[in-house]
Amino acid sequence: MAKFDAKTFNERAFGKYVDIVPKLKKNELIKSRALQPNSQIKQAFSGQTGVVYATIPMYGRIDGDALNYDGNTDITATSTVTYERGVIVIGRAKAWVETDFAEDLTGGANFMSNVAKQVSEYWDEVDQDTLLAILKGIFSMTGTANLKFVNGHTYDISVESTAAKQVVSAATLNTAIQKASGDKKSKFTISIMHSVIATNLENLKLLAYMTYTDADGIERQLELATWNGRAVIIDDGMPTEDVDATYALTTDTELNSSKTYYTTDGSTYTAVTSPDVADIATYYEMTDEAHTKYTTYVLGNGAFDYEDIGAEVPYAMVRDEKTNGGQTYLYSRQRKVFAPYGISFTKSSMATNSPTNAELENGANWTLVNDGNSVAANRKYIDHKAVPIARIISRG
Repeated sequence: MAKFDAKTFNERAFGKYVDIVPKLKKNELIKSRALQPNSQIKQAFSGQTGVVYATIPMYGRIDGDALNYDGNTDITATSTVTYERGVIVIGRAKAWVETDFAEDLTGGANFMSNVAKQVSEYWDEVDQDTLLAILKGIFSMTGTANLKFVNGHTYDISVESTAAKQVVSAATLNTAIQKASGDKKSKFTISIMHSVIATNLENLKLLAYMTYTDADGIERQLELATWNGRAVIIDDGMPTEDVDATYALTTDTELNSSKTYYTTDGSTYTAVTSPDVADIATYYEMTDEAHTKYTTYVLGNGAFDYEDIGAEVPYAMVRDEKTNGGQTYLYSRQRKVFAPYGISFTKSSMATNSPTNAELENGANWTLVNDGNSVAANRKYIDHKAVPIARIISRG
């Protein structure tokens, strides 16, 4: 039976196995161009030991009002603004012991392909958690300029007045991306949603699954879909929030048989089985029922710059002859950059050289790209509409 064996383990060959395993979600993000390479980022970190943070310049667009060309008016010049964008390398590491894979290694299974597949899928999930942490962080930014992005790129229909308006519909996606980027909405190419949202769209016949023809000429359905022409990734790892029911003191002075009244002990509300008009002033009515809020992210071309910076030793095996009579460990490390376009990582609340997911989720670590002016009131920010990232919050 194949074993973890530090003597025969070839880290380069194993790394190649890991790289060729299909990564459905990441591949779709790359195909949609939501993830794109950035040569400046790659150059900033490649071959520079110890570099974990870099400031990348972003050049502003020419602007200003055209002057009247009448032979009398002087032609005055304006210069473009250079913005500063902070990017951080995100390092992650994990180890497994031989027995973790014992079941997969029995029956003559090929060690390389079996374990490489699992390691590849593991890091795929880790990368998605990283992306979700970053998205949570940038939508947690504060400050006047940053809130223009947060509010402008959030379409929250969960607070609408009727149940029909609180769930996604035919107009939801189009409205959300127009709200975020106006006439540049066409650059949005992919959305990532919870299966509850996808099911609702399916029921409305708004979700179309892609198909392929197999070797026998039979058309089969893929797990990938489209919504208003944008690719869809369905994943129950998308953010959800359970919201408790809310109550308010009733304004009724007479009992209404069509209503349910509640009493409270301060934390729990209990339906009154036999309401008494004498106690009506102490009764509550439910103003909103308990529900779940779902976040759907919509990304466009170049939403994230992505570079795999690499670790010096990405994979290694170590044999421990002493513990438990002898066991072998597989170690894996990665260093990657996921940099949202037009948004800068400030590292203002980061404890070590690599941010944790909790630190990525912290809005204090993010800001819209700006010119770095030391006087905050004079700081110039990138136009938030240029950032091809939006979110939809709904009840289904």
